[in-house]
Amino acid sequence: MIIGVPKEIKNNENRVGATPAGVNELVRNGHTVYVQATAGEGSGFADEEYANAGATILPTIEEVYSIAEMIIKVKEPIESEYNLIKENQLLFTYFHFASHEPLTKAMIERKAVCLAYETVERADRSLPLLVPMSEVAGRMSIQEGAKYLEKPLKGRGILLGGVPGVRPAQVLILGGGVVGTNAAKMAAGMGADVTILDTNLARLRYLDDVLPANVKTQMSNSYVISELVKTHDLIIGAVLIPGAKAPHLITRDMLKLMKPGTVLVDVAVDQGGCIETCKPTTHENPTFIIDDVVHYCVANMPGAVPFTSTQALTNATLPYAVQVANKGWKKACADSEELKKGLNVVNGKVVYKGVADAFGLEYTDVASVL
Repeated sequence: MIIGVPKEIKNNENRVGATPAGVNELVRNGHTVYVQATAGEGSGFADEEYANAGATILPTIEEVYSIAEMIIKVKEPIESEYNLIKENQLLFTYFHFASHEPLTKAMIERKAVCLAYETVERADRSLPLLVPMSEVAGRMSIQEGAKYLEKPLKGRGILLGGVPGVRPAQVLILGGGVVGTNAAKMAAGMGADVTILDTNLARLRYLDDVLPANVKTQMSNSYVISELVKTHDLIIGAVLIPGAKAPHLITRDMLKLMKPGTVLVDVAVDQGGCIETCKPTTHENPTFIIDDVVHYCVANMPGAVPFTSTQALTNATLPYAVQVANKGWKKACADSEELKKGLNVVNGKVVYKGVADAFGLEYTDVASVL
């Protein structure tokens, strides 16, 4: 198969779809890989490393798209890329369609084959290609939240871990999945007073067993959330419904209950956000303020730490990319229930129900396209 790795052009996105090691594995399996010049520079990988791994370097993004049968990326295509995508071309990347109607309609119109990292799902309902970036984003949410609690950045002026004689910050985490668990570990390690909410009692029991003593678990509901937001200094939105829009757990009205300088970090923003007032921001302009509450809603948080993120992502995606390249997308998805669930849009048809439901589009059963 002919595989293309273009340079990411989303604002401040420094990750790249494959490391030189990943490219080498694809080449060793008999595939041809084209990498756009400087695609890996933001992650610390030079063109020479890709060439030594067996890739051919192409100077422009247009050349990569025009020659490749499969495009391996990190983030969804942006508007300037739409017209580069060919009918039947396979795109293997994060899409988060349910929060972006123009992207969904563009991919339908281009009749591309869209295999989304975020909906590849194992039998135990875990999301193997979302996990590494969720781990990064969960840990970063505390790092960024601690920074924006500083007074010069319009926060409350609170040190996350406090000092002897002064209480630490109170951190509220909505969701006990991969993002929430990693956020709780980081916040607890920095000495904060942490409360993590979830609707799954079995998950709360597990978290209670494995997390440090300064992390408390509590069953989540709207009443509990509205009470806790009054006293907490940093609130992390870490809720995910695979392939669907995140529910709004914090409403606009709840902002009036919060203390001035409270910081909200919505890690779910690329799936629509679980905080009603959040809208996607960039690393260039990461925050905005509503009702004296600081909102940090960067949609590609792991892009700020690309050396770590790109390696973590390739570790997870490469085995699936090799399957798809070796067998072709149809046979690979027919043979693997995990990959089959990754199909979202195929040749103009929406084959993932969460995406169809988000925009009232016609849903086609995925079996009919295989």
